[in-house]
Amino acid sequence: MASLNKLFLIGNLTRDPEVRVTPKGTHVAQFGIAVNRQIKDEAGGPAREEVTFVDIEAWGKQAELCGKFLKKGSPCMIEGRLKFEQWDDKQSGQKRSKLKVVMENVQFLGSKPSSEETGSGATDSLGVPARAAQSGAGAPFDDANTPF
Repeated sequence: MASLNKLFLIGNLTRDPEVRVTPKGTHVAQFGIAVNRQIKDEAGGPAREEVTFVDIEAWGKQAELCGKFLKKGSPCMIEGRLKFEQWDDKQSGQKRSKLKVVMENVQFLGSKPSSEETGSGATDSLGVPARAAQSGAGAPFDDANTPF
């Protein structure tokens, strides 16, 4: 039987991305997003909001772009896959586990940063800041504020 491990999440960052570089020079970014969902009360009462917090891990050029252009509160769409991690807690000795998302693609949904935020006023033909345009990752901002 075939299997599929693919997801799309739209939400806001809960913290600034933490970017580090591996000994081989690969960038790794870790951050979290909050995904909201409206739930209607079956009894006709007011709708309530459910929030899910998701840990995200990005690698390579995508990690660099997230570190440069995302910050706490930034809206984005994440395309990725689920990854299950297990480890032994050093303090209690118990088995611990969690699911996280390994990002494969990101769409920045917020407004473009100003020239003061990017450090340069230079943009490419699409209006993407020059530092992002040089990455070869495509336009990191969606002018229409929609991922599609």
